[in-house]
Amino acid sequence: MVSMVDQMVDQNTTYLTRRRGVHYYYTRRIPKELQKRLGKKRIVVSLKTKSRSKAITSAIVLSERLESFWNGMKLEEIISQHSMTLESPAQPAASITLSEALDLYLRLKGKGKGETFERTARRNIEQLMVLSGDVSISELTSADGASFRDHLIQRGLASSSVKRCFASIRSIVSLAIQEHGLQNTNPFAKIFIPADDKVKTRPTMPVKTIKILQAECEAIDDPNRHLLALISDTGLRLSEALGLIKEDIVLDTEIPHLIIQEHPWRKLKTTSSKRLVPLIGYSYWAAERIMQIEGRFAFPNYTSTSKCSANSASAALNKWLKPRVPKDCVVHSFRHALRDRLRAVECPSDISDAIGGWSTSGIGHSYGNGYDLAVKKKWLQKIII
Repeated sequence: MVSMVDQMVDQNTTYLTRRRGVHYYYTRRIPKELQKRLGKKRIVVSLKTKSRSKAITSAIVLSERLESFWNGMKLEEIISQHSMTLESPAQPAASITLSEALDLYLRLKGKGKGETFERTARRNIEQLMVLSGDVSISELTSADGASFRDHLIQRGLASSSVKRCFASIRSIVSLAIQEHGLQNTNPFAKIFIPADDKVKTRPTMPVKTIKILQAECEAIDDPNRHLLALISDTGLRLSEALGLIKEDIVLDTEIPHLIIQEHPWRKLKTTSSKRLVPLIGYSYWAAERIMQIEGRFAFPNYTSTSKCSANSASAALNKWLKPRVPKDCVVHSFRHALRDRLRAVECPSDISDAIGGWSTSGIGHSYGNGYDLAVKKKWLQKIII
């Protein structure tokens, strides 16, 4: 009768080979069901011995270890298949399309932000969808982000405009990833945006041209000319002027002035934008004319409790200005001109910042209450034409 030991010896002897009369090798076929997982069909191990008896002993030990290992792998497969049978099928991670991400963003973050906030977010996502379609966010990669950047640059957008567009899209996509628990990273998070080859300087408005325009505004004497005249000697941003209500125009006081503050229909660009601006020259004339119209809003043609249509006003004013001003000068050029006019009379830069609502660097500028109206008026009077 053959003993169990003899059976093991005989079986493992079949796994032994000897190459060119040197060392013994252990060679064994891997079970078929594990070959794909292990990436091979056969295992070959040098036993590093010329002794047949030692080779048989090593083969027995190696076989026990291999069978234990393979049985463990088979057991994992059985448990995995059993689990899949008992449990509900695995569901793919919830995703969200670009248009759905936009709707989510506007619903959660758009409250009280006004028409411009929504319009900007929609425009940016729609630009992206022109290139990619309304795809799932989980399908987008950084390569898509880079392609979108190149698309915007090829369309002629300035680096600053591309950066603003990407900032908006990053916010929209980040919120969607966070709210839906997606595992993918934001494909627009680390896209490099190169600087423009040539930085385009914004043109200023010559003083001689301002003087001619102010006289023409007085002669025509209509709401659009009131708007231009108001901006001409205050340097207001167009949206700041459009958002004014009559309570913001203070004439019955020692120093007539404007109160630039936030309203539900018009936000301010920066915290520095909130300020008091003295009314002098043609800006004072325009303020007086505005106070004579009916209603609460300074410019009701463009502003209401629900909106402030700066784009419409800009188009109308620039159309009128175009044949009257140097090339590339627009409404905003009055603001640049005010800065130059203040420089010409050697107005300190921090006072210029206070008048125009420009952000000022340096922590010291955030201390105190800033310059009062009398100081601002003193320097503005020096630039009156």
